[in-house]
Amino acid sequence: MKQVIQHLKSGVLEVADVPCPAVSAGRLLVRTRATLISAGTERSLVEFGKANLLSKVRQNPERVKQVLEKIKSDGLLPTLEAVFAKLDEPLPLGYCNAGEVLAVGAGVERFQVGDRVASNGAHAQVVNVPVNLCAKIPDNVDDDQAAFTVLSAIGLQGIRLLAPTLGERVAVFGLGLIGLVSVQMLVANGARVLGIDVDPGRLELARQFGAETVDIRSGADPVAVALAFSGGVGMDGVLITASAKEDQIVSQSARMSRKRGRIVLIGVVNLALNRAEFYEKELSFQVSCSYGPGRYDADYEERGRDYPLPFVRWTEQRNMEAVLGLLADRKLDVNPLITSRLPLNEAAQAYDLLSNDRQQLGLILQYPEVPSLERVVVRTPVPVAPSTPTSKVGVGVIGAGIFTKGTLLPALRQSGATLVSIASASGVTAADAARKYSFQKSTTDYRTLLSDPAINTIFITTRHNLHVPMVVAALEAGKHVFVEKPLAIDQAGLDQVRAAFERTTGLQLMVGFNRRYSPHAVKIRQLLTGRAQPVCMNMLVNAGTIPPEHWVHDPIVGGGRIIGEGCHWIDLLSSLVGAPVTEVQGMSIGDAPGVATPDDKTSLALRFADGSLGNLHYFANGARAYPKEQLQIFSQGRVLELDNFRKLTAYGWSNFTKLNLFRQDKGHVAEITGFVQRIAAGGAPFLEPAEIWNVTAASLAAVEAAKKGCRIAVT
Repeated sequence: MKQVIQHLKSGVLEVADVPCPAVSAGRLLVRTRATLISAGTERSLVEFGKANLLSKVRQNPERVKQVLEKIKSDGLLPTLEAVFAKLDEPLPLGYCNAGEVLAVGAGVERFQVGDRVASNGAHAQVVNVPVNLCAKIPDNVDDDQAAFTVLSAIGLQGIRLLAPTLGERVAVFGLGLIGLVSVQMLVANGARVLGIDVDPGRLELARQFGAETVDIRSGADPVAVALAFSGGVGMDGVLITASAKEDQIVSQSARMSRKRGRIVLIGVVNLALNRAEFYEKELSFQVSCSYGPGRYDADYEERGRDYPLPFVRWTEQRNMEAVLGLLADRKLDVNPLITSRLPLNEAAQAYDLLSNDRQQLGLILQYPEVPSLERVVVRTPVPVAPSTPTSKVGVGVIGAGIFTKGTLLPALRQSGATLVSIASASGVTAADAARKYSFQKSTTDYRTLLSDPAINTIFITTRHNLHVPMVVAALEAGKHVFVEKPLAIDQAGLDQVRAAFERTTGLQLMVGFNRRYSPHAVKIRQLLTGRAQPVCMNMLVNAGTIPPEHWVHDPIVGGGRIIGEGCHWIDLLSSLVGAPVTEVQGMSIGDAPGVATPDDKTSLALRFADGSLGNLHYFANGARAYPKEQLQIFSQGRVLELDNFRKLTAYGWSNFTKLNLFRQDKGHVAEITGFVQRIAAGGAPFLEPAEIWNVTAASLAAVEAAKKGCRIAVT
C-alpha cells in the first residue's frame, strides 16, 4: 500500500510502498477515502525537515542541551550517531482521516465492518487506529467534510476550556483552518466573535461565518478594535490559534481582555508573559492539549479504556462526535475551507503547494485506487549477499525500532549474514529498515518469517511482553533465536522458554547481553584468570529517567527496568567472575513521597557460586551529564576500574595499567558477529543456556527482593 512519509534528516517527502498493517486488539483497520493536510502542524513539520542542520539546532535548544550532556558521558561519535539516527527515522504524516472500516479488532463492540469513520489516521491507504480515536460519520456528511473532524476537535477543545456563554465577546487570534472552524463553532454557541488576521481572504471567510474582523496588515490596532467591539469593557475570552515566534500576540490578548477574562492557547506562540498585564486584571491563561481529555493517555488511547461520561463529559472521541454532529446539522461548513484536492500519489506536490502558496487552506488528499492489502513487500531488485560461510545464515528480524536500526542492524550487516526479511507492526519502520540495510522483504506479519525456508535465524527486538511467545514460536519453527533482553518478564515465561528450548536439538538461543563481549569485559576476564580468591565488585548505573507512563514501567508490557535493563549488569558481573548467581538481596526507595517509579532506584547485593560478591546500584535519579556505567573490582590487593566502557584502569597489576578506547564499545558488534559465526560453523552454544536461565531467574528474584527488602536464593 501507499503511505506519505517524510525523512527529517533530508527533508525528502515520499509516497512510499509499505506493508499493509494488520488489525489488532482494541483497534480498527480502516481503508482511507480522504485525508486533510493540516496547514499548520504539517507545514511546520515539512519546513523543519527541509531546514539545514544548523536551523534544526536553533529550533530545538532543549535538545541541544541533552546532546551536549550525552557527549560528556558517552563521547562525541556515539552521540552524533544517535542524533543522526533519530533524524533519519521516517516520519508518517497526517492525522485527519476519513475512511471505511475493513476489520474490527478483538474487544471492539461499537463499530463493524463497513462503517464510515473519522479518525486520527495518517495519510495512508490503510490505517490501524485505536477505537477511542474513531467516530462514526453521519450519512449526510461526505468524506472530504469528515476529514476535518480531528482538526475541528482541536478547536472545539480550546473553546470548551474557554467556556464562553451566550452573548459573550470572544476574539480569535489567527484565522487558519482551526481559527476559521473555531469562529463557526463560537457563533453556533451564541458568542459574538472578533476575528484577527493579516490575510484578506481569511478575514472575508470569517465575516461570512458571522464574525467581525480586524485586518492587522492594514495597520489596525487589534487592542483598540477589540475594546471598541466590547463597548470598552474588554473581551470576555481570547482564543489564540495563530502560529508566531513573537510574544506580542499574548500581550495584545491580555491588553484586550476584560478584568478576569480568559485566554486559551491552541496555536504556537512565544510565551514571554508580562506579569503586570495578567496580574492587574487577574486573567486566566490556559494551554489547550490537542483534541481533548484522553490525549497522550496510553490507557485511553492505546488500551481503549474510556473515561466515564458523568465525570468526563467531553473526551477526544466525544469531541469528534460533536464535530460530526455540527457538520451533519450544517452548523459547521468546511466546504469553503477546501482550496485544493489532489490524489495521494501527488502528495509531494500538495505539500509544495502548501509551503509556496499561503492562500492555501484545506488540501484534501484523495484515494481513488484500491489499496493493496499485501502484508509483505518484496524489494526490487532483490539484493543477493556474496557467498561466504556466514551468508548461509538467513536472518529475519522482528522489530524495527531506533535501537534495532541504529545498533543491531549495522552489526548484523557487518557479520555477513543474509538479511532476508524484517517485520514491524506499523510497516513504515520495516520498509525503511529494508531499504537502508538491504533486506529482501519487509512485512507487518512476523509469522511469515517463521515459515520462510530462506530464514534459519530469528532476531526478536520487540516490546518485552512479546519476547516469550515469539521465542517459543521461533524455536518450534526450527529457527535459531537471538532475543534482546529480557528473555522473560516472569517465572512462567522463563519456564515456557526453557521447556521449548529443551525440546529442540542443535539450535542456538542467544539473549542480547552484549556487555560481556565488550573489549573491556574480555580484558577483565583475562586479568582475573587464575585468581585464588573471590572478588568484590561494585557496579554503579546512572540509568536516567524514563517517564512513568512509558511502557517499560508497565509490569505487564515491560516488566519494569530491573528486569528489562538491570539484567545487563547482573549478566556482566556473572560473566566476569565465571560463576552463577546464588543469592540476591535488594532494597529500593519504595513508596516515598513524589517518587513515581521506585523500582528504578534500587540497590542489589549479589552472591555468586564461587563466593564472589557484587553490588549493583541502579539509580534513575542522577544527572544525564554523569557517566552511565562505572565498575570497580577488588581482587587480591588489586583494583580494576571501568569507566563507561571507554576506559579501563588497573591498580596493582604488574603487566597491565590501562585500556582506553577512542569511542565507547559495549560489545554489540562482537556479540552479533560471534553469534552468526557460531551458527555458520555449528558447535556448542555461543551463550550457555544455563547462564541464560540463571541471569533471568536472578533478575526476577532481584525485583522481588527489592520489593520486600529481603534475601532470595536463586536456583
